Amino acid sequence: MKVAVQRRERISRARQVQHLQAAAQAAQAEGLVAHLKAQSSQIAHLSTSMTPAPGGATRAVTLSNTGELAMRLREAHVQLSRALSEAQVKAAERSAERVEARIREESARQLVDRARAALEELYDRRMAALALRRRIAGTEE
Repeated sequence: MKVAVQRRERISRARQVQHLQAAAQAAQAEGLVAHLKAQSSQIAHLSTSMTPAPGGATRAVTLSNTGELAMRLREAHVQLSRALSEAQVKAAERSAERVEARIREESARQLVDRARAALEELYDRRMAALALRRRIAGTEE
């Protein structure tokens, strides 16, 4: 019985490590999403700031260069938006994996608690039986 408790404790520790790893991966994925969101907003801001102001630059070369840069920034923003949506999907998957790992960890912990309670009950029954045998042996003499 004690071996079963020890085995369940090892399983519980392994599940705890798995949960910690899943939580770390979920946090890392969420960090990537936050980073990509920040980058996307910066690029969007830069892209909108590239529109020429009225009465500003009038030279064709300057307007052409500004327009091309704005176009490239918009294209980069679109590509970053795709990467952001993929990262959000991955972050949601990692979050679900973390929840599943937490459920497995809790289940393993409950099994350990039940095994410990069963072992304690077995020890109590043995002690009661031993005390009963001692009383019986004491009265027979």
